[in-house]
Amino acid sequence: MSARQRLRSGPLVPQLEDLLAERISSGEWPLGARIPSEAELAAELGVGRSSVRETVRLLARDGLLEVRHGVGTFVARSTIAGAELEQLMRRARLLEVCEMRRALEIESARLAAERARPEDLRRLRELLGTRQDSTTAATAVLVEADLDFHAAVVDIAGNSILSVLFESIRPKLVEALSELVDHEPARPDTGCAHDDLLRALHAGDVEASVAATAANLEPVMTLLRKGEAQ
Repeated sequence: MSARQRLRSGPLVPQLEDLLAERISSGEWPLGARIPSEAELAAELGVGRSSVRETVRLLARDGLLEVRHGVGTFVARSTIAGAELEQLMRRARLLEVCEMRRALEIESARLAAERARPEDLRRLRELLGTRQDSTTAATAVLVEADLDFHAAVVDIAGNSILSVLFESIRPKLVEALSELVDHEPARPDTGCAHDDLLRALHAGDVEASVAATAANLEPVMTLLRKGEAQ
């Protein structure tokens, strides 16, 4: 099946991203190779040049391609694992992102309860105070303060991959939480769950840390499930 035949109805750019990324991963376009021009790709695929241009822009942002103005566009990276993750984050439903958040934050809470140092706990106490002071502030301020607290818990876990994953989903979390704060009249108050988590971490109580993390995240996920079901 030709590349043109593989294109389906629906958003075009994500499909073009997949097609071009596949050419890189398969070795059809090796590292350092100059890829066809926008006009050539548009003609080959039967799409508009603007769609090709946007696709190249996204792949360049993800680090797979390098655009050299006046020269051409070249393959900058042969592996696409990192780029695939970024593409997934852009396309993922908010509920999917929150499900991933729950999984990584629960494991982070488990590890943090075992590894938190006194200075870590002092820092968390400061961040929690900032979050509490932000409950009546603008949405953006509250959301950032909340995520700063949770990012710190993930960092205390001492697993660099968990920290990177949390940062990769943070933009989507900002989107989800901002929408919830602005548009959900009965949004859950999870302040007590944050207090419980800090106490559990201070006590080194793994089970209580996990329970407090679940208690904080589950109400938000319930609202997102309800929204998707409507």
